Amino acid sequence: MSKTKNLNTILRNIWLIEDNAHFRRTMQWLVNRAPGMQCTHAFESCEDALIKLGQEVLPELILLDINLPGMNGIQGIEKIKLISPETHIVILTVYDDNDKVFDALCAGASGYLLKDSAPEKIIDSIEEALVGGAPMSIQIAHKVLEIFSHLKPKKSDYGLTSREKELLQLMTSGLSRQQIADKLFISFHTVTTHLKNIYSKLHVNSKSGAISKVYKENIL
Repeated sequence: MSKTKNLNTILRNIWLIEDNAHFRRTMQWLVNRAPGMQCTHAFESCEDALIKLGQEVLPELILLDINLPGMNGIQGIEKIKLISPETHIVILTVYDDNDKVFDALCAGASGYLLKDSAPEKIIDSIEEALVGGAPMSIQIAHKVLEIFSHLKPKKSDYGLTSREKELLQLMTSGLSRQQIADKLFISFHTVTTHLKNIYSKLHVNSKSGAISKVYKENIL
């Protein structure tokens, strides 16, 4: 990282909200020595930052801690976004539990970093967020995947037998009743009986209704 900046360069306006004075000074120094960036303000609380948001040129990005005196960082995201919806917010914290990660991202954070991230990673993440990316520490990325895996709706089988599921799979593949009968070595009449039972269990009245339910509810 270069320690000097071209005076003619337009510097990206970065703010910092961090209550730990030593870490706040360190981060402000780190951003100010990065090419193309300037940390114009470093605040101890969200309340102080919100006052300045209504008075000065809006920041392009805010590095935000979660555990702050008074208003916490997650509450701060919502307040900041009301005043400056275009400002990117990247969480920089020691907390990596699922609830805080989920709440921060849902509130509108563009990224989530841990404070033990390498300095280069933090600067690269600021640059990534400024161009629309969603930077995250590796641990946080794994957390997000874990969260979304739990949010995925569980499969519903509606009490379908293995034979009925097999027949339903063939039907969604586009096979006709006769083709299904031939493939499964059963009679056309048996296929029709199975379909009636399937429609009844799925609470639908037609082939299209059954297929729609299969895809919408991840039945198979």
